[in-house]
Amino acid sequence: MKPHHWLSLCAVLALTSATAAARDPSFVSAAQSGSGLILATPPANDSDVTRRELAELHSLEASRSEQQSAQAIWDDNNEHIFIYKTVFGDGFNAEKLPTVAAFGKRVRNDEGINSDVPKQAFHRQRPYNLDKTLKPICATKVIDDSYPSGHATSGYLLALAVIDLVPERRDDILARAENYAFNRLICGVHYRSDVEASKLLAFTVHAIMKQNPQYQLEMAAARAELRNSLSLK
Repeated sequence: MKPHHWLSLCAVLALTSATAAARDPSFVSAAQSGSGLILATPPANDSDVTRRELAELHSLEASRSEQQSAQAIWDDNNEHIFIYKTVFGDGFNAEKLPTVAAFGKRVRNDEGINSDVPKQAFHRQRPYNLDKTLKPICATKVIDDSYPSGHATSGYLLALAVIDLVPERRDDILARAENYAFNRLICGVHYRSDVEASKLLAFTVHAIMKQNPQYQLEMAAARAELRNSLSLK
């Protein structure tokens, strides 16, 4: 192994340990998922890929409708399991479904546990900080943590958890997850490769999560509550 590769690996492992110490995982640690090692290095700022991605963001900025903008801003402000009320209706809420709400918080906790490691390892500059002519419509940051997208990772991870509860609605749930992730581009706060990395990360974390007995226990309780609410067997 080349020396600089070894140093990079050591840095990732150190970040994994630091993240684990800062917050306890509900079901899956960064060490279990290998979140600092499974994602490819993001495109460099001066790469053709990044130039194409910036051009895409400019195109979306020029064409986004008021409705798209409003939905993207709403999604930016809401990062929880009940973003899937678009699938199940207004009755899909924390007041009516406290067990589902608690389950969702526990699942979402592991998004941060797992996405923070590559975010800190790669330090990818946000598109609007690299290209000052972009006009993002959602919350912005000065820190370089664009890759992967935390919002998109949450959306996909929660989608897979909700599919565990109501697998009959898999296609609708995944469609909402795709839209939730795409809205990070509508916002102008992430590159396409950021949300693509988020999808890979979320599916990896969920695959490990499903094997955890505690997840299975909490999922079964949330599943019973939701399916009873929806009058499903």
